[in-house]
Amino acid sequence: MVKPILKQDLERLRRQIRRVKGGRMDPGAAPVPPSVENRQFSSDSLPYFQQEQPERYDAEQVLDGEVMENQWGRYFLSERFYPGHQRHGDFEIAKLAALPGEWLGGISRGGIPPYDPSRWAFLDTETTGLAGGTGTCAFLVGVGTIEDGGFRVRLFFMRDYDEEAAMLAALAEFLQWRDVLITYNGKTYDVPLLETRYRLARKPFPFGRLHHLDLLHGARQLWKLRMESCKLTHLEYEVLGFLREGDLPGELIPYYYFEYLRTRQAFRLVPLFHHNVMDIVTLACLTGIVLPAFASPADADLRHGEDMLGLARWLRRGQAHDDAGELYRRAIDSGLPDESLFRALWEKAMIEKRCGRRDRMLAMCSDLADVRNDYRIAALEELAKHFEHHEKDLDQALRCTAQALDYKPSPELRHRKNRLVRKLTRRDENQR
Repeated sequence: MVKPILKQDLERLRRQIRRVKGGRMDPGAAPVPPSVENRQFSSDSLPYFQQEQPERYDAEQVLDGEVMENQWGRYFLSERFYPGHQRHGDFEIAKLAALPGEWLGGISRGGIPPYDPSRWAFLDTETTGLAGGTGTCAFLVGVGTIEDGGFRVRLFFMRDYDEEAAMLAALAEFLQWRDVLITYNGKTYDVPLLETRYRLARKPFPFGRLHHLDLLHGARQLWKLRMESCKLTHLEYEVLGFLREGDLPGELIPYYYFEYLRTRQAFRLVPLFHHNVMDIVTLACLTGIVLPAFASPADADLRHGEDMLGLARWLRRGQAHDDAGELYRRAIDSGLPDESLFRALWEKAMIEKRCGRRDRMLAMCSDLADVRNDYRIAALEELAKHFEHHEKDLDQALRCTAQALDYKPSPELRHRKNRLVRKLTRRDENQR
């Protein structure tokens, strides 16, 4: 007796053979769609499906959501809600609602007022091309918002190009209740692209009044020394501990949308929607980690020396020398790779010099001058300047300069040596 599962497989194979003989099999077609009853876009529905289905599906038949209408036409709106008790990797969603609005001022150096998290919008787009330009459309715009019970993602989707105006209008209406826009590389890509689309549609641009925080810059500052990549999906795994399975590579997203437009098989949209939702949830959770580090660097929960060093450099550029110096100390004490250690010693030495703590600066420059590293010459020059101008010890200044010349000759060092030799000659003549 043939087992039921095997019988089903044989019947499906017979149908496929009949389709091939009839000349209707498309060898380049995407995987067969899921059943209509499977309306959830989740990682469980992602990889691929092996079920025979009709050739055409509308978005509302496959995806959670509904067709919406405004004065500009129709568009598709889908939502996904993450309750507060749920975790995204190691991050608990409930922590988002507890983020103080004052933390926005730390990472923006006071440029963003302290708005409540309920007034924040996390935005990400999926587009018809990666290069941008007037011919590139954002066919899917996801917006995440923090609510009392958790985190909600709304997906504004145009099922065809004639729905772009309605989608853009709906997005603008929704954003009028928000004050802070948070993106990942949005200042370079997402927002300029959307601005172009609003201009072409002759609609008011909704982002002009919003305070924009591009989290990419803060993430790079914290993690670029330790991470080989600061791509969102890489940080998602390394920082949040979340492994995204069955994800669609970004370079394939335009292809999947064009295939949907060509075939009207909406199951092709499932991985697109899932990808966008995951990007927005990851963006929100990373915000919950980056903001406190910049808001209170002295209390930042950083366990890696390279992360402390990255934050210390950001503070140094903002003239917060004392806070930066403390983070440099923590980074050095935590143990750094040699390349990062030498740079940290040099940059901390310069902070000590600006703060008038020359004894500490001399100690660090002396350490750098004793071993081979990229800052050895600069440290010897700094020692030579100190001995010449502060201690008036021309002999010691000349020894430091000559030592630097032995390591790496340069016109500037030769000029310094010749000047010191002339000074010593005049001193000796006056002493006779």
